[in-house]
Amino acid sequence: MHPTLNTIDIVVSDMDATIAFYARLGLDFKLDPHTPEHAGCDLPGGLHVMLDTEAFRTPFLPGWSAPVGGPRTLLCFQFDDPAGVDAKFAELVEAGYQGIKEPFDAFWGMRYATVADPDGNGVDLYATLPAS
Repeated sequence: MHPTLNTIDIVVSDMDATIAFYARLGLDFKLDPHTPEHAGCDLPGGLHVMLDTEAFRTPFLPGWSAPVGGPRTLLCFQFDDPAGVDAKFAELVEAGYQGIKEPFDAFWGMRYATVADPDGNGVDLYATLPAS
């Protein structure tokens, strides 16, 4: 049996702030009609991303507490070109989100940057650099 990764669940402290952040990246989260503490977004390719508030999720995770320090998990968003990475990073930082790493040309051939979502989760922005 081979398991299929088809869902990512992010525990959030502020549902509205998190939905607003990810909307700037083009994700369209819908609140669950049965509970405003849960939202979901279907992405191309079959991946489903969920947001659950801390209050909703903690009863299912005994002993859970919010992580401290740097992000342990990063969501990575690919852009069509390096200029898209720069523009999105600038837009997010200008909107008040924390820039973790300003855009740079990585040795592995990508334009790369990292911002933090409202809960400090890392969000990478990247694009393949043109061949030289």
